[in-house]
Amino acid sequence: MPKRRKVGNLLALAVLSALAQRPMHPYEIATTLRAWGKDQDMEFKWGSLYTVVRNLDKHQLIAAVESVRDSRRPERTVYRITEAGRAELVDWARELVSTPEPEHPRFRAGLSVLAALHPDEATDLLRQRLDLLEGAIRRDRDTLDTHLRDIPRLFLIESEYDLAMRAAEAAWLRGLLDELTSGTYPGLDVWRTFHETGEMPAELTEMAERTSHDPDTTD
Repeated sequence: MPKRRKVGNLLALAVLSALAQRPMHPYEIATTLRAWGKDQDMEFKWGSLYTVVRNLDKHQLIAAVESVRDSRRPERTVYRITEAGRAELVDWARELVSTPEPEHPRFRAGLSVLAALHPDEATDLLRQRLDLLEGAIRRDRDTLDTHLRDIPRLFLIESEYDLAMRAAEAAWLRGLLDELTSGTYPGLDVWRTFHETGEMPAELTEMAERTSHDPDTTD
């Protein structure tokens, strides 16, 4: 079970990772995180940055070291990571790397209501997704190969993971589409009959009744 953290917003993790490199002011932190593509690695809102920085400072995970000013911009406070902040960064990284947590991608939500679509339409849409996915895989692989010429693999490991997950999804989609187009997918006739007659087949009704009364049944 994830720990309850003093500042639990994932943007805090990104801020700590930036300040672990060197002291920065918030605008510089944002510029650095954007350059690193951290908004692609984790879900957070940029508008929360200053609130997150204040909360990290409040809990002594970072500390102000100086204020800088030039003629064109207002005064900016430079922050450094504290020893407590480094410990938090390491502990948080350990948790995220070692402990699986339930995730709820949009595609999974769509699959959970796939029966709402006629099987022919579902097949067309899944094929469309596969085409788009394969295009993204080709582009991502080319981009990763280009970056690996200049950037150590350690700093691209999340991109490598994304590519592997997309490749796994594409392989699964190909297998599913093969079953749907060959007619070997279990229950395909029942699924088709439901959409073509508008009547729920008895076997599906019975299954729905069983699962709705079975406390051990999960989605």
